[in-house]
Amino acid sequence: MDILYNKVCHQCSEMITKKYSTSFSLGIRAFAKKFRKPIYSIYGFVRFADEIVDTFSGVDKHGLLQRFRHDTFDAIDMQVSINPVLHAFQQIVHEYEINHELITAFLDSMEMDLTMFSHDKHSYDKYIYGSAEVVGLMCLHVFTEKNKSEYDRLAPYAKALGSAFQKINFLRDVKSDFEDRGRVYFPGVDFHSFSEVDKATIEDDIQADFDKGLEGIRMLPKGVRFGVYTAYKYYLFLFNKIKAFNSQTILSQRIRVRNRRKLVLLTEAIVKNSLNMI
Repeated sequence: MDILYNKVCHQCSEMITKKYSTSFSLGIRAFAKKFRKPIYSIYGFVRFADEIVDTFSGVDKHGLLQRFRHDTFDAIDMQVSINPVLHAFQQIVHEYEINHELITAFLDSMEMDLTMFSHDKHSYDKYIYGSAEVVGLMCLHVFTEKNKSEYDRLAPYAKALGSAFQKINFLRDVKSDFEDRGRVYFPGVDFHSFSEVDKATIEDDIQADFDKGLEGIRMLPKGVRFGVYTAYKYYLFLFNKIKAFNSQTILSQRIRVRNRRKLVLLTEAIVKNSLNMI
């Protein structure tokens, strides 16, 4: 395969990451150089799948997602695609031997967003696994560089951190998910009567995931530990900010972290990393 084509495809995923997520971009830039391209390529893939179900309007989302699924596995089988995002992704799948079950689970969760607008505990856990935990596991395939014993050791912690990040996203985006898309992710919660008790219960669950995720960050290879910790610091700050507001405020506005604050968080992470205080 032409080297220039490969390079352009990976640059597309890098651009997508930087345009869509300043927080993850900051974290990825903190990785050792060899890890940046594969993580950009994973993010580009999951971002575009999420775009199909969340922002495309006036089109057959079901048909488009099915085509995306077919094209994804076609690219993996053929080891080439004219879709630059899928071409970059399939290269990483092969290079780091990413389990195809993770990809299927992710796409299954994206499909759930088109058919399910509320969840019980079983469907919620399935959705969290497919939409978030498997993304952490894909990244872990890269971080552990095909060392299966290290992957197996760190997998529960990667899942917990991905779960925490996703659940915080749910809390942050409650207003748009509920009002614009009619979605309620948290099982047993009625946003018409969302209480402080409901909010506290969700936050306790997130905190447990966060605590386990931090344990895993401390075990990561040096080349990625600081970058993942940077993302953790961002989400921890966002989480604490959400906790400071009452339940009705969460329903009425999207809680944000200003770019200036993100830079402060990055600086704090640099200092803690340099002092081995992670």
